[in-house]
Amino acid sequence: MPKRVMQGVVVSDKADKTVSVRVDRRVMHPIYKKFMTRSKKFLAHDESNAFKVGDMVRIQESRPLSKRKRWEVVGRVGEA
Repeated sequence: MPKRVMQGVVVSDKADKTVSVRVDRRVMHPIYKKFMTRSKKFLAHDESNAFKVGDMVRIQESRPLSKRKRWEVVGRVGEA
């Protein structure tokens, strides 16, 4: 089974070797049929502390690295 890959924006890089990534998705409201933006934050492993706040990154599913960290940063998509 392939690993899930998502794209999001780094919102925090305070922790060592960890970044917090916000992933946005658009969902349609069931009654009003308008599109709404829903977001969720994921903790991702950043071994070299290379990514900063505002960077657009791609994250990939991995084995559990800590209590909440189950993703790793694959690469940068856009700069801050």
